[in-house]
Amino acid sequence: MHNPIRQWISYVLLCFGIIYLRLGALSSVVALGANIICNKIPGLAPRQRAICQSRPDAIIVIGEGAQLGINECQYQFRYGRWNCSALGERTVFGQELRVGSREAAFTYAITAAGVAHAVTAACSQGNLSNCGCDREKQGYYNQEEGWKRLMNLHNNEAGRKVLEERMKQECKCHGVSGSCTTKTCWTTLPKFREIGYILKDKYNEAVHVEVVRASRLRQPTFLKVKKTQSYRKPMDTDLVYIERSPNYCEEDTSTGSVGTQGRLCNRTSPHTDGCDLMCCGRGYNTHQYTKVWQCNCKFQWCCFVKCNTCSERTEVFTCK
Repeated sequence: MHNPIRQWISYVLLCFGIIYLRLGALSSVVALGANIICNKIPGLAPRQRAICQSRPDAIIVIGEGAQLGINECQYQFRYGRWNCSALGERTVFGQELRVGSREAAFTYAITAAGVAHAVTAACSQGNLSNCGCDREKQGYYNQEEGWKRLMNLHNNEAGRKVLEERMKQECKCHGVSGSCTTKTCWTTLPKFREIGYILKDKYNEAVHVEVVRASRLRQPTFLKVKKTQSYRKPMDTDLVYIERSPNYCEEDTSTGSVGTQGRLCNRTSPHTDGCDLMCCGRGYNTHQYTKVWQCNCKFQWCCFVKCNTCSERTEVFTCK
């Protein structure tokens, strides 16, 4: 990713903080004017609303990128107790997802990666009017407007770094009879599914951290790995969390848990999709139904198709 583009992405995400996660539905309102679009987004600070009104094309791309991240989150956790099902509704997290948990860490990282992926693709395709970087904005950080927690800042950056590290250079030779008198090279984005798998692995190995505060002002200054004697900081691409995750067995709006009641499960699987784990020991219901379809169809002369009727008895299991 070219440095100006990367800085521009960082600035956009920094200014919007977690607010950009509410923009997934904006791609359907492209026809609305910038003022109407930005006035309909709840929770924007005046500075954020001004940025929105000045770059409505970027806001729509950011919304599409956020939705890309949400979709990937739901794919990666489709067999888990927490399956991202609450994401993309009223808000993405806040009170609907426990801030500080592993799940919040993954959601920030995958959504930031999705936004970076979408903005980079839009820039390379010429779909954004300006992909440069205002040098006055580099390094700008305001505690009242940007990310309010070091953990969220770290996980956003981790998601973008994973994307950046998987970008590859491709080259093509030009010349007579296959010679390479000139060579054209460009940088390509990885498939976003690849980023999803990498971040899911990092979720499984997430690092438990705590905030180190300055001695005088007691302001959060940096994160360190918990339960170590030294002040060792996590790696740049580690996902970090501060609070233990809930078990997501029961519905609890304060933690973002929708519970597992009614979820499909696999009776014979020993993994997270198995009924024992998915249903949290509550047991499961068995549903039997018969699937009927036309089969063994053959063309008869002349001129019709004759089929047999096939049926199959199927069982599905849902958590109590």
